Amino acid sequence: MTHIQKEDRPGRFSVQTEVVDGVLVVTVHGEIDHDVKDVLSRALASEDGMTPPRIVADLSGVTFMDSSGINVFTAAHLRVSQAQGWLRMTGAQEAVVRLLQIVGVDAFIPCHPTVEQALKA
Repeated sequence: MTHIQKEDRPGRFSVQTEVVDGVLVVTVHGEIDHDVKDVLSRALASEDGMTPPRIVADLSGVTFMDSSGINVFTAAHLRVSQAQGWLRMTGAQEAVVRLLQIVGVDAFIPCHPTVEQALKA
């Protein structure tokens, strides 16, 4: 498991990654905005810099997300789709779900209540 925290934002943003049954599970906590988009993008890639074909993004700890987060997840979705893979989101809080719905991201990136459900879908 890898844990990354934005150094100038202790307690405001962190991301953990682990591989579960060949799927990269990225667990995000805090605020996703312009200041952390590069850290989040790196977390959605494997250690060799390539995007894994299957990713679950656990957003249950995300308290805020702006268009920077939308752009990061949309770009990751495009990369995994080109590799015949998928990206799924889980556990988003109501404010984040509303943003995903308003922008239409939920139409092409499936959202599930839990990581377990996303892994089994």
